[in-house]
Amino acid sequence: MKQILQNRRTGEVEVADVPAPTPQRGRVIVRTRASLISAGTERAAVDLNRKSLLGRALEQPELVRKALVRAREEGLLSTVGVVRAKLEESVALGYSAAGVVSEVGAGVRDIRVGDRVACAGVGYASHAEVLCVPHNLCARVPEGVTFTDAAYATLGAIALQGVRLAQPTLGESVLVVGLGLLGQLTVQLLKANGCRVFGVDLDASKVELARSLGADGACAAEGADACGKILEWTRGRGADAVLVTAATSSSRPVELAGEASRAKGRVVVVGQVGMEVPREVYFKRELQLTVSMSYGPGRYDPEYEERGHDYPLAHVRWTEGRNLEAFLELLAAGSVNVERLTTHRFPVEEGARAYELITGGAGEPYLGVLLEYDAGRELEKSFALRTHASREASDRKGAVGNELDAAGNVRVEPEAGVRVGLIGAGAYAAGVLLPHFKSAGAEFCSIASASGVSAVNVGRQFGFASSVSGADEVVEDSRVNLVVIATRHDTHAALARRALDAGRNVFVEKPLALDEEELDEVLEAARRAEGKLLVGFNRRFSPLALKAKEFFEGRRGPLSFVYRVNAGRVPRGHWTQDERVGGGRIVGEVCHFVDLLQFWAGAPVTRVYAERVAGTDEQATNEDSVMMTLRFADGSNGVIAYLAEGDRTLAKERVEIFGGGRSFVLEDFRRASMYRDGREEILKLRAPDKGQAAQARAACAVVLDAAPPPFTLEELANTTRATFRLRESLRTGRALEV
Repeated sequence: MKQILQNRRTGEVEVADVPAPTPQRGRVIVRTRASLISAGTERAAVDLNRKSLLGRALEQPELVRKALVRAREEGLLSTVGVVRAKLEESVALGYSAAGVVSEVGAGVRDIRVGDRVACAGVGYASHAEVLCVPHNLCARVPEGVTFTDAAYATLGAIALQGVRLAQPTLGESVLVVGLGLLGQLTVQLLKANGCRVFGVDLDASKVELARSLGADGACAAEGADACGKILEWTRGRGADAVLVTAATSSSRPVELAGEASRAKGRVVVVGQVGMEVPREVYFKRELQLTVSMSYGPGRYDPEYEERGHDYPLAHVRWTEGRNLEAFLELLAAGSVNVERLTTHRFPVEEGARAYELITGGAGEPYLGVLLEYDAGRELEKSFALRTHASREASDRKGAVGNELDAAGNVRVEPEAGVRVGLIGAGAYAAGVLLPHFKSAGAEFCSIASASGVSAVNVGRQFGFASSVSGADEVVEDSRVNLVVIATRHDTHAALARRALDAGRNVFVEKPLALDEEELDEVLEAARRAEGKLLVGFNRRFSPLALKAKEFFEGRRGPLSFVYRVNAGRVPRGHWTQDERVGGGRIVGEVCHFVDLLQFWAGAPVTRVYAERVAGTDEQATNEDSVMMTLRFADGSNGVIAYLAEGDRTLAKERVEIFGGGRSFVLEDFRRASMYRDGREEILKLRAPDKGQAAQARAACAVVLDAAPPPFTLEELANTTRATFRLRESLRTGRALEV
């Protein structure tokens, strides 16, 4: 399908060929008919990505801080790899569209195939021929409303939420500062609400448009005394409410809002403007200042947007979804006119020209810029990626007399070796897994991701032969002999089982499964499969972890482990905290530490107990700070202190091992101290090494039958079941057998 993307490194906007998304639980697939470019917001995003690295760093200091923290925890090289991968990405543009539902995911009951819907959301309602949108971010389009009008629904919902926050009453005088798309919609909504409306903008043509759409008064913000005209229009009282809908880094709109308000008036900031608020005027008039959160309640809440949990209407009358519905009804009733706001229409294939227009390259005025789509065009499910790597392959075979594939590339038969198909193309796959598999000599064949955009990004960067629509295409790719699964945790077991049943070797990121049923099914598939099952428990491959194993070789008694993890806080709404999607922190991350202790003990876990640290922050989840004890079959014991309250500058992981008159201390997989016979020996690495590179080499060796699997199925099962029991122990307060 065609989709408009912007490259983060170069800032260039392109219309790219991207695999169409596949249905997901709680979401609908929409064949797009029209989408609206939100000129103010999208121009700002495009301009940001066109700045130098220094310019972007100055505007996004929080991202710089995160990179520095990662460098300290994971090492400079690993961090550089992740940052470089991010910079090479292309990002999807757009967040307001309309089309027809073509497929419905599991769990969606209120939307059907064939419904005409308006869609909202960054990352969902993009400028693309096919969209995958959570059902709470869709609203049915009433009869008589065209797709091009319905494409305005997201901007309309934003304007409507701003109006709701201003709480206007019949007959009140309301000022709108900024008469772009958002401002023009706000003017009309206020008039529909029975208010007197005055508009202000720098552009005289927009001032006149606002007048023609119902504004009772309007003036240019510069030249004449705008504040004086507003006060005169309000009979000297000042505006009852002001909505700031401008898009500028200047704080002048907020200053004007204060100057033009009456005492105890309301100011609502809807647009992206500077927020240096003049305290004196706001203080003396005791003004109420509110910043609107986009489309309404539900915005930025993953429970609402991603997981489809609606808010009860009796308690939250206007959610972002219900605001979409309300605006569409206003369109159907003729209370709002968006046709007069549309100045340009482009077919999606000419999307780059549309962005040249809104960034000033075309040198002509604009307001509403629509993209239109050919709903009858047949969509491709797979795209050959024309990369440097594919050109090298063509050069090896020669350009003359060779067979070409459908995309015009020279078809190269797969050679003996490791040939990877990747499902899931997130930051960890791009920044960690793929660089190590590439260094290990693997060839990259097909790649799929939920959105399709990340598949193209990562596929281009690492030289994949093709990007495809879904996991099935990767599993069924005859070239692939190792399927790497790096998706969200709730899909791991099912995808691994499908790939094993197809005869593929499988490398699946941890955890292997989220519950007993999933685990039993994937283990049964692995027992009957020709291919091997590998799981991303990388720490046992660390050179210092291997040194610890060697250090206690030949011991006669059990070992004792004290494993402290400075885990840090993960936001409550993050997908890893959702037990259904991420499994929670014990199943999703503590599995790493359980596997490593099992590796050192050389024996399975037989008994576990977990207890939450008392007195932790109310914002913490039950699994943010946990003390865990483990008993192993050989008599060894381990304590895992998984803690979220520590300072991030402290190293993340420290392990102390005792046994046989010896001690071993491992600090963040970078430094080890070995104590025996009254002497200390210290080992240091240049950078932390948690074993990812060695793990990739081991996986490749298994695929080539050069080595046995580094894990037995029994070890994988024991580690995973131990995390299930730890989670259960945390809830019940009882020690449990594994």
